Amino acid sequence: MLDSERPIGVFDSGLGGLTVARCIAESLPHESIYYVGDTKRCPYGVRSEEEVRAFVLQAGHWLAEHDVKIMVIACNTATAAGLRIAQQILPVPVIGVIAPGARAAINSTRTRKVGVLATPLTVRTGAYTRAIQDLDAGVNVYGCPAPSFVEIVERELATGAHLQERWLQDGDIFDTPENRAEVERTLAPIVEGGAQVDTVVLGCTHFPLLAGPIRHALGPDVRVVSSAEETTRELEDILRRRNQLAGIGHRPTHRFATTSDNIAEFAAAGSFIFGQPLKSIEHVSLDELRGL
Repeated sequence: MLDSERPIGVFDSGLGGLTVARCIAESLPHESIYYVGDTKRCPYGVRSEEEVRAFVLQAGHWLAEHDVKIMVIACNTATAAGLRIAQQILPVPVIGVIAPGARAAINSTRTRKVGVLATPLTVRTGAYTRAIQDLDAGVNVYGCPAPSFVEIVERELATGAHLQERWLQDGDIFDTPENRAEVERTLAPIVEGGAQVDTVVLGCTHFPLLAGPIRHALGPDVRVVSSAEETTRELEDILRRRNQLAGIGHRPTHRFATTSDNIAEFAAAGSFIFGQPLKSIEHVSLDELRGL
């Protein structure tokens, strides 16, 4: 296999990172992707930094053994806790989603007041604040923990309603009165607390699935940005500089792995998020990952 034809490794705590993988597949259609979702240990946002760092290294070594040319940590929590050590230890380049999300926020804001909607661990690390203020030290950053949002997404996917709907095409299964109420309650500190943000970063890859309720709670004057597109642009730039972009004639493959014991459920929910069937899925045991 040519060096340029090796797959892009994408790692997430579960299903949410498929929003990033989908953007990569759509923007870089000649690239192969190898996605691993640590669904059995999801959510990461309520765990310790030490645990999450260990999980990132386990998945990184696993992907490196499967000959990926670069690794994308598609989970914001995992990026906040483990990007630096992964870059130091793993034998392949590693990028995360926080720096690209920070750039998207800087490009969007006009008032220089930015909200970051993320898991408690991501907010607690201050990773977004540092990344944004490294680009513009005059921007005020307001972290807003959203511990229930990952659970909402996972619960809605588990109902199977997505099998009858088309995400972002024929309806939004996540935009329900109950979910709107929970989103409004969670966002109250930055909506009603005087922060006056004009941009909110979706600091978790699950959160774009709740974009409808989030935009409703924030109102029409607040821009909502996600890191997926900016991450894909950075990925393309790195591969181009390294002369590792797949050629136009390359026939890409999309492979998926999960720690979940329920492959069928992962396949159904994953196909919904990825936008096309997940045709090649394998199970990875936690023992195998812990042994790396």
